[in-house]
Amino acid sequence: MTAAADTGAPIFETLAVIGIGNLGSSVARAVRKYGAVRRVIAADLSEDALARAKELKLADAYFEAPSKAVAEADIVVLCTPLGAFGAIAKAMAPHLKPGAVVTDVGSVKGAVIAAAAPHLPQTVSFVPGHPIAGTEKSGPDAGSSDLFVGRYWILTPEDGTDREAVAKVTALWTRCGALVEEMKAEYHDKVLAVTSHLPHLIAYTIVGTAIDMEGQEQQDVIRFSAGGFRDFTRIAGSSPIMWRDIFLNNREAVLEMLQRFSEDLTYLQRAIRWGEGDKLQELFTRTREVRRGVIEAKQDKPFPEGGAGK
Repeated sequence: MTAAADTGAPIFETLAVIGIGNLGSSVARAVRKYGAVRRVIAADLSEDALARAKELKLADAYFEAPSKAVAEADIVVLCTPLGAFGAIAKAMAPHLKPGAVVTDVGSVKGAVIAAAAPHLPQTVSFVPGHPIAGTEKSGPDAGSSDLFVGRYWILTPEDGTDREAVAKVTALWTRCGALVEEMKAEYHDKVLAVTSHLPHLIAYTIVGTAIDMEGQEQQDVIRFSAGGFRDFTRIAGSSPIMWRDIFLNNREAVLEMLQRFSEDLTYLQRAIRWGEGDKLQELFTRTREVRRGVIEAKQDKPFPEGGAGK
């Protein structure tokens, strides 16, 4: 279901989005559709991505260099892979307006704060954020103005962050349909290691196992893919650069959860080997409740497909 556009007063005058891929283009579309800002400026180092963004009319002005894009911005949204955050923050810092707000969409928060915060001047507010939204597709065409509707958007401001800036960022994403919550960066990274990062790692591994099979077996695995394997291939189709950076920047939490998963997997392996069906059924019954919880939280619906008119 598509939410109705809000015609209230803009939250910010000018927004600069740095990186115009799936999330960046969705941000540009959403803030326009819901009247959250008056003007959008887009920046991307990829000439092809920037050219396509122009064709789609995603913004009012376009720049390759982030430093030029942020000069007039009241809020800057970093939507690039995590590995680029430090360099971008350093490059754009001298050009930020006093009073501007910087935020992001990275799915790791501790590393983002460590990489970007030291470069930002004290005259701006840094409000790290992460929308629990997105698809495996990339590029300007992949975005949707309704990507964030009904989805959680987590903010992880540090102690001492200007509360007015936090309130305005909250209002911005709320206007775009998101459910905004705050939490500590360390807690966020631990939770997301379970809900997002570990599942992606498992998906890449399972699909990699299929790739390593030979000849007819590999062809039949692909040809006769059941629903579970198809879901894994969808997840494994995500941006390799983005997920490389996520795992490297949240390595402690991911390794902790991976160890727990390995122990649970060993438990299941033994139960299967020794024919302990009661243990399998008990686990499957408990985990079934998690799916019900996801449905009750209304987080089970697929994300809207991107497109020029969305």
